[in-house]
Amino acid sequence: MCGRYYFSVDLLDEIRELVEPGDWKLELGLLEKDMHPGDVAPVITIRDHTAQGYAERGSVEWGSAERGNVERGNVSPAPVFLGIQKMRWGFKAPGGKGLVFNARSESVLEKRMFRDSVSHRRVAVPVSWFYEWNQSKEKYTFTREDGQVLFLAGFYSKYEDGDHFVILTTQANQSMAPVHSRMPLVLERDQVRDWIMDEDGFRGMLEQVPARLSKSCEYEQQTLF
Repeated sequence: MCGRYYFSVDLLDEIRELVEPGDWKLELGLLEKDMHPGDVAPVITIRDHTAQGYAERGSVEWGSAERGNVERGNVSPAPVFLGIQKMRWGFKAPGGKGLVFNARSESVLEKRMFRDSVSHRRVAVPVSWFYEWNQSKEKYTFTREDGQVLFLAGFYSKYEDGDHFVILTTQANQSMAPVHSRMPLVLERDQVRDWIMDEDGFRGMLEQVPARLSKSCEYEQQTLF
């Protein structure tokens, strides 16, 4: 699972090459902190909502060089950019009690609650590191082995109070398995654009095994929430 992660303002410089020029600086006073379910956090997604509307109706043609031209009948092609947006972490649970903040990549396309969102409204969640607890409630911190940004695959849905996102999880790889049986679905940097924009190619990414991660332990018992 993924129930807490850390976001640092240092990430902004690392992700600006992925987003529209001038859009990477966030006017957020809540950065440099641990993110919990229910918090508002920055995610990377399609910035042009008009173009995204076309994408949701299955009308986008993504070229290999210029991913961003919308073709729909007599509508002139419009550029589509990636941008950073603020969204709340967690879908509202059925019945209105609690939040659903993770979804299993293996079954997400089968779940009514998630199927439409993951098919048409995907995001990448940039994080510095994330946390997991083992059965002894020892807290582990996971980072990329190269120290770069972690991009977690996710998707969002629209609610009356704004957009809410969910982080996808998958079976733990060898670096994660000693701590927990699940882990976030981690994207490589060069997969982010295709994950968000490719209406067919994203399905294959749901099945991928994330790269090895580095882990450290504080050697003290922590509670998850």
